[in-house]
Amino acid sequence: MTKQERANAIDELLQHYFPDPAVPLDHSDTYTLLIAVLLSAQCTDERVNKITPHLFSAADNPADMAKLDVATIHDIIRPCGLAPAKSKAISGLSQILLDRYDGAVPNTLTELEALPGVGHKTASVVMCQAYQIPAFPVDTHIHRLAYRWKLSTGKSVAKTEKDMKRLFPENRWIDLHLQMIYFGRKYCPARGHQPTECPICKDFGRRSMFV
Repeated sequence: MTKQERANAIDELLQHYFPDPAVPLDHSDTYTLLIAVLLSAQCTDERVNKITPHLFSAADNPADMAKLDVATIHDIIRPCGLAPAKSKAISGLSQILLDRYDGAVPNTLTELEALPGVGHKTASVVMCQAYQIPAFPVDTHIHRLAYRWKLSTGKSVAKTEKDMKRLFPENRWIDLHLQMIYFGRKYCPARGHQPTECPICKDFGRRSMFV
C-alpha cells in the first residue's frame, strides 16, 4: 500500500467514525472562538470549556475585554496554565482588534498571526472554523498521529502540515483535522495505546476498516 492509498483509506475511515465533527471548544462567535483556541495551548479543551463561561460573562467582545485589567483576566484563566502570557495576549489582541479592525477578527493568516499570542495553529483554526477558509491546523496530537500512521516523518509540525495538505484534498481539511483529534482521543491515544484495538493501526487495509 502506498502512502497515498493509506491516506485515502484513513480518510474514508475517519469520515465513517466521525462524519460530522463539531468544534470541541465552546464559543458564540469568531472572537470567543479566537480566545478559546488561544487558551487551549497546553491545556485541555475540557478545562477551557469550564473557564470560558466565567471569562465571557465578564467580557465576550474586544471592547469589554480591553477594559479588564490584565490581573483580572489572569485570575479567571489561571487554571488553563501559562496564565501570565495568555492574559497579556488576550488583553493586547483585544485592544488591537479595536484599534485596527473596528473590533472584528481579521480573516487572513498573516493578520491573525500578527496578533499577540496567536500562532500559526491558532490562526489556522480560526480561518477554517470561523471563516470556512481551508486550512489544516496541526497540533501536537495531529502531529503524533500523522507520524504513527506513517503519513509524515515527524520532523516538524510544519512538515506534517505540508504532508497533510499534499495527501488530502483541500475540501477535506476543515473536517479532517477535527476528525483526527476525535479519533486519536477515542481510539489512538498517546498513552495506553493498543495497536490491535485501534481501527487504523490494526490494519491499514480496507478489509477491517469498519469492524
